[in-house]
Amino acid sequence: MMNEIMIIGLGAGDIEQLPYGIYKTLKQADHLFLRTKEHPVVEQLIEEGISFQSFDVIYEKHDQFEAVYEEIAETLIDKATISNIVYAVPGHPMIAEKTVQLLLERNLEDIKVTIGGGQSFLDGLFTAVKVDPIDGFQLLDGTSLALADIHIHQHLIIAQVYDSFIASDVKLTLMEKYPDDYEVTIVTSAGGADEKLEKVPLYEIDRKTGLNNLTSLYVPPVTSQEMAYQEFSTLREIIAELRGPNGCPWDKEQTHSSLKKYLIEEAYELLDAIDRDDIDNMIEELGDVLLQVMLHSQIGEDDGMFSIEDVIESISAKMVRRHPHVFAKEQVESTEEVLSNWEDIKAAEKAPSTSDSALLDKVSGGFPAMLRANEYQKTAARVGFDWTYAKDAWEKVKEEMQEFADELENGNRQKQLDEFGDLLFAMINVARLLDIHPEEALQMANEKFYRRFSYVEAKVLESGRLFNDFTLDELDLFWNEAKRLGL
Repeated sequence: MMNEIMIIGLGAGDIEQLPYGIYKTLKQADHLFLRTKEHPVVEQLIEEGISFQSFDVIYEKHDQFEAVYEEIAETLIDKATISNIVYAVPGHPMIAEKTVQLLLERNLEDIKVTIGGGQSFLDGLFTAVKVDPIDGFQLLDGTSLALADIHIHQHLIIAQVYDSFIASDVKLTLMEKYPDDYEVTIVTSAGGADEKLEKVPLYEIDRKTGLNNLTSLYVPPVTSQEMAYQEFSTLREIIAELRGPNGCPWDKEQTHSSLKKYLIEEAYELLDAIDRDDIDNMIEELGDVLLQVMLHSQIGEDDGMFSIEDVIESISAKMVRRHPHVFAKEQVESTEEVLSNWEDIKAAEKAPSTSDSALLDKVSGGFPAMLRANEYQKTAARVGFDWTYAKDAWEKVKEEMQEFADELENGNRQKQLDEFGDLLFAMINVARLLDIHPEEALQMANEKFYRRFSYVEAKVLESGRLFNDFTLDELDLFWNEAKRLGL
């Protein structure tokens, strides 16, 4: 005959609140086990003459709760192989009880696990803080609180805030989303005779005494849009409203094509902020780039074509797919191997079909000319069409320089344009083979010219004369002075 583990809940802490069936089970149990005796009803059970064995000693053996719960579950299974047992937990067995979940997950073949019910602490808590759960709420574990799980627009209940250490971790996590002085409620023994509520600013929760295994934290929902500016959902709502019926005329008129120039402008402004190492400006410019992503996604949603979720799903899947050394079991030894794997996976994803087999067609036509030249060369190099050494590519540069010089002599404007293009293309080849990004190199040259010419301009202004009053040789003296100063 199959033995049974009957799991029951001890409720909020008052024996008078125990359902009669639960009380009867406790009284009649031959083998009663408690997860913890640190519960108000236990003293009353002792007075009733009910004997039991608790697992409190196991908590003292381990540093991690996971190990505690695993040992309790294994011990209960061992005991149940001998006889039927009753296992009593605080509150309700199906709410915030990891040991119960472990027992249910085992799918035991020769032991029956039965849930006997009990009163949840949630009943008392909702009554205590006067909240209707139909408005939407979250129940999270204070011992493993994750920032990404928190939805600030819902009622938030954080259970198992056992002590000041857990309270401190909870506080620091919540302060990433809520103001430091946001009012929260510490609820202890909800629904019991010893029920206690204390409203405090968030930053004080770990300074309060009396925290125990019956303590939960209630965080009311955020109702102010300004307080929710960090939330992605808030940004999405703002963009949707801008393009909605009562939104901004400019935003409503935009299309994917009309926004192209703004995306390019914002990307270059971000690059400038990065080059200047201006963190505040980087934050602003990254926001402007994100705005473009959100606007394109909202247009896609308005047209019924795609949404921001599709964009996020696409990039998430791509990152997992192209990083098998992180998300799968593939091993890599170096950054070079990572990049090689990336290109191999990318090539497999973009393998040409019979109807579209041109390799260079895979390079975006939207790239600026310099970047497109670099990508053309990289694509050709992947199939072996490349110089072996940079010095060989440099010889090609010298050849193109001579051809351009010849056309300067000939005076043919169209051929000058053609040969100058060939010269630039050859220079980009050399840069690629030397692992120099041509756009970055030219940007550095631009910045250098800006600094040195600004110095020349300052010297001219300092003299009280006009630029035209100086010869080129005189201006070159200022330029060379700027070089000596390291500008």
